[in-house]
Amino acid sequence: MSPIARRLLSDTAEIGHDGWLTVGGVSVEELAEEYGTPLFVYDEAHLRARCREAVAAFGPDRVIYATKAFLCRAMARLAYDEGLLLDVATGGELHVALAAGVPANACVLHGNNKSGAELHEAIGAEVRYIVVDSFDELDRLDVLGATGVGPTPRVVLRITPGVHAHTHEFIATGQDDSKFGFNLANGDALRAVDHARRSSAMELVGVHCHIGSNVFEASSFAKAAEVMADFAVPLDLPELILGGGLGVAYVEGEEAPTISQWGSVLLDACDALGVRSRVSVEPGRAIAASAAMTLYTVGTIKEIPGVRTYVSVDGGMSDNPRPVLYGSGYESFLPRAVDVDRELTARLVGKHCESGDVLAFTAQLPADVAVGDLLAMPVTGAYGHSMGSNYNKITRPPVVFVADGAARLVVRRETYDDLLATDLG
Repeated sequence: MSPIARRLLSDTAEIGHDGWLTVGGVSVEELAEEYGTPLFVYDEAHLRARCREAVAAFGPDRVIYATKAFLCRAMARLAYDEGLLLDVATGGELHVALAAGVPANACVLHGNNKSGAELHEAIGAEVRYIVVDSFDELDRLDVLGATGVGPTPRVVLRITPGVHAHTHEFIATGQDDSKFGFNLANGDALRAVDHARRSSAMELVGVHCHIGSNVFEASSFAKAAEVMADFAVPLDLPELILGGGLGVAYVEGEEAPTISQWGSVLLDACDALGVRSRVSVEPGRAIAASAAMTLYTVGTIKEIPGVRTYVSVDGGMSDNPRPVLYGSGYESFLPRAVDVDRELTARLVGKHCESGDVLAFTAQLPADVAVGDLLAMPVTGAYGHSMGSNYNKITRPPVVFVADGAARLVVRRETYDDLLATDLG
């Protein structure tokens, strides 16, 4: 197997004079020595470049970063500073965004089951929009409006367009059979529009859809735009949000549209369809995924003749559950040997007490991989840290941002005492 494809590495990844990989001008060997492993390493220049590409493609205040992909205060500030709004799906995500100094009017509240407390908080803070997902939520807003909790919220209705995206069933969201949104085919969407327009507790400003996550086919987005235009144009509302879901290449052989290409497809389709509303999008993975890699230390190598070789590292499903959840593929390599052929086929596994604790089912590694080696897995910037857990009471890894030859710790490693912080004994 050939060396790791350079296109899977972040923008500033280079080989140093000593043969070790550097990111943002910093040696990953030095990062591992200083911060330990597992470790999330984000290329800050890469993050900013993708944010700027998105703003250039869609325009100011039309890109809403999906914080579920990766969120901490540093990431929230970076996205906002680069001209993005923030999509928050819970009170917790809103709290982090506000704690980062992001104003509430730059936040859009999502979620299929918002509590009364979350809606109360969002209205009181005066978020930009509330994306309403159900008739129950419309009723909750009516009740809150009657209590005078704050100014009349601006709302956007999430519509289920009946578009099937080619992605894993667990991350497909646009089909009729979905927990999200008002069904278009059965008339619920129009009934929701009527409810919102009649209600004094909210101001209807737009409609929204989302067809799925990690979508590689631009035609799926164009189809969603077509369906939503048929619905939205007659309503003559100021806002049309066409969601996120743009995929990224995780492994050799995968190809995904760029953010710029995605923008061209969507905006050209909307122009052709006569859309007069302001068109916004919600990228998450496309901003964060390829900006980061996870560093691990090899702890055990187990060769079973005639069966397979297992290479175990000091993390696993607690920092990247996507292979377990979705069968997601990832590449791996040794930062000391970036351009070396990866001739060994192994199963890359974590340290959890689960046979399913797999990071790569068919990992390709150099034949001389050894216990103690530093191992890197690229394209882990989305849905690794954010979906992480403390399974087996493993502490969550730290996060560093690297740029211009310097590293900045933005999330510290959890300690054993952190594991007891909420345990009342």
